[in-house]
Amino acid sequence: MNEQEDRLVHLLASMEEDEALTLAKRMLLEEKQDPLRVLELCREAMDIVGKKFEEGEYFLPELVLAGEMLEQIGAVAKPLIDTSATGARRHGRVLIGTVHGDLHDIGKNIVTFMLDINGFEVKDIGVDVPIKTFIQEIHDFKPQVVGLSGFLTLAFDSMKETIAAFDNEGIRSGFNVMIGGGQIDETVRAYTGADAFGVNAVEAVDLCRKWLGVAR
Repeated sequence: MNEQEDRLVHLLASMEEDEALTLAKRMLLEEKQDPLRVLELCREAMDIVGKKFEEGEYFLPELVLAGEMLEQIGAVAKPLIDTSATGARRHGRVLIGTVHGDLHDIGKNIVTFMLDINGFEVKDIGVDVPIKTFIQEIHDFKPQVVGLSGFLTLAFDSMKETIAAFDNEGIRSGFNVMIGGGQIDETVRAYTGADAFGVNAVEAVDLCRKWLGVAR
């Protein structure tokens, strides 16, 4: 990592929004640097942000700001990727949504962004998603991975009910289920019946890579 790249990671992880966005746009639009490399630097910065959140140094406002910065940089970088001769193919399909009874979407949005820039085809179906909607989207989109998000503790029951409905529908064996958000740990994973949980977006990407056999 050169000095400029290190600075971008530092600015993003330190929540210095104006300077971070200015530098990222200069790297992308003026210096014509590889957009995939710039987004990789964003991913490294988000890893730092996630760790600071886990350690109690950052809180929800910082996660909101981090998500906003990622969204703005992604809006500039993604068209450059789409028009470049990357020849990139999508690794697989991931369906993601916040379970019924929960309206939080910060973490979900960051996971969606990170999966997208890592080569997965992602369909985000929003917040407060009814079980029947998940089931219909699974039939239509045919994902290899389904992500259930929820920040509130009441979401644990919603996750359990949603996964149980997949079983009842006879579709549970067709995909892996990951959960994330709030105070989710191994106990919650076991309670809901999910295959795995992730504490941040990087772990969510790693799970999808592992399940779909995608090398780093």
